[in-house]
Amino acid sequence: MIRRREFISVLGGAAATWPLSLRAQQPAAKIARVGIIDDSPVWDAFRRGLNDLGYVERQNIAFEYRNSNGTPKRLAEAAAELVRRPVDAIATYGTPPTRAAKQATTTIPIVMIAIGDPVGSGLVTSFNRPGGNITGNSNVGLDLTAKRLQMLREVVPSFSRVAFLWNPDNASHPAQLADLQAAIQKLGMTFVPVSVRTSDEFDGAFAAIVRARAGAFLMTVDPFHQRNIRRIIDFLADTRVPGMFYIKENVAAGGLMSYGASLPDLFRRGAWYMHRILQGVKPADLPIEQPTKFDLVINLKTARALGLTVPDKLLALADEVIE
Repeated sequence: MIRRREFISVLGGAAATWPLSLRAQQPAAKIARVGIIDDSPVWDAFRRGLNDLGYVERQNIAFEYRNSNGTPKRLAEAAAELVRRPVDAIATYGTPPTRAAKQATTTIPIVMIAIGDPVGSGLVTSFNRPGGNITGNSNVGLDLTAKRLQMLREVVPSFSRVAFLWNPDNASHPAQLADLQAAIQKLGMTFVPVSVRTSDEFDGAFAAIVRARAGAFLMTVDPFHQRNIRRIIDFLADTRVPGMFYIKENVAAGGLMSYGASLPDLFRRGAWYMHRILQGVKPADLPIEQPTKFDLVINLKTARALGLTVPDKLLALADEVIE
């Protein structure tokens, strides 16, 4: 028979150990799974943004990566794989991956980053009330096309033919194509659109630019084209065609100049959207952001190689000058 004092001692020992064993059985904190299509160095700003908001990889967030190699079929497969995984949310850069993700799911939240024309491409219904499961930011502001042409003309006053690289698989590009064509025709210049949707089409596009004797070149931040930026910059250098770009990174790679929103800033803002969604906010309740600040970046080394002189007044306006 157990004495009363011994019974109290045994019961007290059990009470002391019970909370510890209960805590040991508590489930671990949920790790949010975020899908990313076509990872590249530009996504570092997105990951840093999430880290600044308190997310630590393998502690409270995990990333699922899928690569598309820039092909529409593989984009659809990559998005479908993330949906089957499943992930808690998907982050996309550019219009084609966002369209692929939208076609793959109507329920998993999607954060789109640096979209050229989210409404015109049919991704959302409006900027203020995107509806559905998609939100994020755009890289386009008002009157940027005219400003880019004006700045380029200050450095290269003699050009009369403008080549524009566009991607038929990018649903944002038709609107940008029409906008640029209208601006160029208004200035009395000739428009030379060249399309590239696969890697083996670049040589033909470059040959078309040479045949047209284009005196200037423009391109967007289309993700597929950006993955081939070294090839594009080298062609422009070899043919001595000055290029106006949308992002600083292309100028740092050897392009002449750029005027547009900061791509790292757009990715950091994308992290904020992802944070809100992981907190439970619905994408439909988060208006799409448009950039309000645009940076002018000039590469003087490239200007000298092309035999161009950048006017002092334009240098004074530049946010950054690469020597």
